[in-house]
Amino acid sequence: MSRFKSEAIWRILLQILALCSGAILLLVLGFLIWETLPILNSISLEQFWRDPGWHPSEQAYNLTPMVMGTLGVTVGAVLVATPLGFLSAVFCQYYAPAGIAQLYRRLIELLAGIPSVVYGLWGLVVLVPLIAKVQPPGSSLLAGILILALMILPTIALVTDASLASLPPSYWRGSAALGLGTWATVQGVCLPAIRSGILTAIMLATARALGETMAVLMVCGNVVQVPDSIFAPVRTLTANIALEMAYALDLHRSALFASGLVLMLVVTGLVVVTDPMTDAPEG
Repeated sequence: MSRFKSEAIWRILLQILALCSGAILLLVLGFLIWETLPILNSISLEQFWRDPGWHPSEQAYNLTPMVMGTLGVTVGAVLVATPLGFLSAVFCQYYAPAGIAQLYRRLIELLAGIPSVVYGLWGLVVLVPLIAKVQPPGSSLLAGILILALMILPTIALVTDASLASLPPSYWRGSAALGLGTWATVQGVCLPAIRSGILTAIMLATARALGETMAVLMVCGNVVQVPDSIFAPVRTLTANIALEMAYALDLHRSALFASGLVLMLVVTGLVVVTDPMTDAPEG
């Protein structure tokens, strides 16, 4: 078989796999929309944001408290984990001895592989009581932020580390010729050069935080309310679905699928917004 024929076969195979991936995504989206239609035909979209609360037995389906809880824990976790992830990657690449850097990477990879329920158990037994000593009840927005930050830290650290490792040695030679030190080179040359990698790391971490269920369900308190402080209990969209899907019927079930659709649209919007920035030329 000629090389050109082999390449053509591989190209066709990859195109088929890409089409299958797109079809699966469209099927999932179509399924969510189909399951959401019953409640969309019964109530207006405005009621999802203006009903008195989340009371399915009373036909009240206000998603605002869950949306605010989801955004609160996600944004807080990303703000905490992003600088820590960057510093971890910079430490591994440029400051740590080779042996320590390799061991540190293995530990970060191990952190990425721990099941979310284990994080939730640790948070419930250790973190929540510590927060309760400062401000009861302990199960709160702050607990969710800290747990999620710990869970998404490996994603940011490993993706940033891989991006830094891909930089050509000429960057460092040029910086050395200009007399720049290590931190000046990292801050002024390396991090701007991997801007797309940094944005990708943040996007992946944010998507992971938005979709997390078990850990936040165990430590956030699951109270349907708009939080007025970081110590207030909250319920996220994912936790709401996990808690109520087992017994939900009719419009209640459809409202939970509407929650899932909102979550998917948020993630899709995140990808659409960040994709042009990750594709932009670096410099």
